[in-house]
Amino acid sequence: MENVIRYYSSFDEWGRLEREALEFLVNSHFIRSLLPSNGRILDIGAGPGKYSIALAQRGYEVTLADLTPSLVDQAKHRAREAGVESQFEGFHVADARDLSRFEDGQFDACLMLGPMYHLQTEEDRSRAINELHSVTKKDGLVFVAFMSRIRHLTTSLMFPEAWKPNDTVQGIVDFLETGVFNHNDEGRFTGAFYFNIEDIDPFMEARGFEIMRIIASGSIAGAMKPEQWDYWRRQGDVEFEQVMEIIMKTAESPYILGASSHLLFIGRRI
Repeated sequence: MENVIRYYSSFDEWGRLEREALEFLVNSHFIRSLLPSNGRILDIGAGPGKYSIALAQRGYEVTLADLTPSLVDQAKHRAREAGVESQFEGFHVADARDLSRFEDGQFDACLMLGPMYHLQTEEDRSRAINELHSVTKKDGLVFVAFMSRIRHLTTSLMFPEAWKPNDTVQGIVDFLETGVFNHNDEGRFTGAFYFNIEDIDPFMEARGFEIMRIIASGSIAGAMKPEQWDYWRRQGDVEFEQVMEIIMKTAESPYILGASSHLLFIGRRI
């Protein structure tokens, strides 16, 4: 995982969520609407803490953990700047595959919005989800992010030179067979795993989670350009809010999952 730590140590993940704001807005909408009104939340793979801080601002007791030390430091600094550091029960450098520092059933709900992007073996993916099961209370909610294999196929075909080795047919064939992606170019997004959408539900179900729904984090609007968003903003606040309601509603449609780069599994711990 050293290559992943190096990547995120220099990558602006907070800025990515600002640039790709729809992913954050859609995920946050469903997280807020389904969480209990209070409780203890674990955000594992929290990065710089954007989701954690938003939850702390709503009064939740949040525990933040990430594999990359510099991101944990950044999250603590941002929480202090936002005036919510006291809502955090801890900031931890931790691997999603080993959550033994936490008690069994310690959390009312858990977020895992990143680790499943970078666990390239079945064993590691199973370990992470089994650990998630351990620390979540019975009937507690979990929100787990996955990346779509079919969407990355589309991206690779459209921008092959940006996604080497998927700039060759053999590279694409190998990727489709395994879901594993290791970028040829140093410093690019790498050490990744992309799921077949149809495998997500059985994978989670086999590890003790009841399926509630899968959300397309990009909904129908993930490919919209700034000028296209600007058009709808110019129609006024009321119409723009109505457009956003449509976007949130359609994020639940199973027919658009393959068009979204990121997917959000929502489930209940059995």
